[in-house]
Amino acid sequence: MAKVLKDLKYTESHEWVKVEGGKARIGITDYAQHAMGDIVYVELPEEGAEFSTGSDLCVVESVKGANDVYAPVSGTVVEVNSGLEDSPELLNEDAYANWIVVLEMSDTSELDNLLDGEAYEKLCDSLETKEGA
Repeated sequence: MAKVLKDLKYTESHEWVKVEGGKARIGITDYAQHAMGDIVYVELPEEGAEFSTGSDLCVVESVKGANDVYAPVSGTVVEVNSGLEDSPELLNEDAYANWIVVLEMSDTSELDNLLDGEAYEKLCDSLETKEGA
């Protein structure tokens, strides 16, 4: 069973968002890191890069292949977790403690389109049920 933190927002593509004022701290979920397997590389975006909701934010490579991470909200990159360049496996160790980027949000109303913890947990449960069948 994947770990879900109730105080975060989520996407159906398994990114999490922690809202910090007008900023969004973004990472991949516990479900995502389990599905990817051992993470071996994270291609971080440049600070100052702008993204719109749903666009490719970065790439996380695992032993199973490359996985796109999508921007859950629109905004400009104000911080990247450069520690992931040398230690990408941190995402496997704790997907919620190890964020990928921080965006300065350009439209906070986009947060309304994200899933809350309960809805994301239901999504994961339904996916796990399908996989186990």
